[in-house]
Amino acid sequence: MVPGVSVYKEKLVVIEEGDKKVEYRTWNPFRSKLGTAIGNGINNMPIKPGSKVLYLGAASGTTVSHVSDIVGEEGLVYAVEFSPRSGRDLLNVARSRPNIIPILEDARHPHKYRMLVGMVDVIFADVAQPDQARIVALNAHSFLKNDGFAVMSIKANCIDSTAPPEQVYKAELEKLKQELFRPREQISLEPYERDHAVVVALYRASAKKE
Repeated sequence: MVPGVSVYKEKLVVIEEGDKKVEYRTWNPFRSKLGTAIGNGINNMPIKPGSKVLYLGAASGTTVSHVSDIVGEEGLVYAVEFSPRSGRDLLNVARSRPNIIPILEDARHPHKYRMLVGMVDVIFADVAQPDQARIVALNAHSFLKNDGFAVMSIKANCIDSTAPPEQVYKAELEKLKQELFRPREQISLEPYERDHAVVVALYRASAKKE
């Protein structure tokens, strides 16, 4: 989206493809849960060129900037972040990327930004809260299309520090099932993130998607 510009001091790589040069940004898996999931071989990645994405827990915009590159000019990223400090960095990233719409609000209250967000194809969530599944569901019921996807990063000890991580992941998947999601994939973020996983779930699946 923004050639020649590094967002978080990541390396830029220019490769010749045919008779033209194409620039790529390295994606540091230690700085991005989504980047880690892709690097670890996730099979069901619903974020694609042209996608409309609601990103919950946008932080300073590091991963948001990569999602911006993926969806391209035809896509949109609604980036929700509650922290004022991280929000300032997010606003700076969004200034040079017209497909990012920064929203400085609490993701627990989607009604507060309902006038800013259209229907989306994907919700990505990295909010690291005990009620994360509920937060995803609230936003899905407001903004996610039928047959859309949620991609949720789960930090086990933020939900239950006394339970084994696999038990936490299973419980979170059950919560999603109760909110009309159908889990499609779960992938560990080891060795980059300890006791983390990313899950992909289909929302309000039509008969053809079941």
